[in-house]
Amino acid sequence: MFDDTYLTIEDRAEGVYKEKGSKFISLAFPVTTQEEIKEIIKDIKKEYFDARHHCYAYILGYNKSVFRLNDDGEPSSTAGKPIYGQLLSKNLTNILVVVVRYFGGTKLGVSGLIQSYKQATIDVLDNSKIIEKTVDEIYGVSFEYSLMNDVMKIMKEYDLHQQNHKFENDCYLEFRIRKRDSQKVIDSLRFIDNVLVKFINEI
Repeated sequence: MFDDTYLTIEDRAEGVYKEKGSKFISLAFPVTTQEEIKEIIKDIKKEYFDARHHCYAYILGYNKSVFRLNDDGEPSSTAGKPIYGQLLSKNLTNILVVVVRYFGGTKLGVSGLIQSYKQATIDVLDNSKIIEKTVDEIYGVSFEYSLMNDVMKIMKEYDLHQQNHKFENDCYLEFRIRKRDSQKVIDSLRFIDNVLVKFINEI
């Protein structure tokens, strides 16, 4: 059966790891879009403008289908990959981890860098509250005003979260529902003549 839950973090968290004078500040964020991620990274680069590297990895989507790793000037695969590896080991998604490095004057070598970025990520994830969320879908419903009671009866019966109402001669609303429960609600709505149900997106 389809598993419609995933693990993510509840809120921003911070961690720190030090190795031979270098300081690795790790920052974790719950995220849902790449646009949001771009803004966070931009803000971190402003806040830690004097750091040498701002390396990161992120994963998006309940099926972890969108991800990216960035070494930001560190030797290839020594920063983004170990960060990403820890996100996978905790089975997390909809998460961004940025590790900011202040160079301490001593080179750490490839294995030293990999270990440092890994440990910095472990620290921030240990400081994060991991939560389970459901995969939800959003649908739009179009119907005539005369069918309002029938539609609202179903909304109430399934205790659906509604949004973006427009109640005129031609009515419209959107609702959010857990993925595993969506089909029976759609079937109930489509059972009413002249009610149009349209899938909008998955979150």
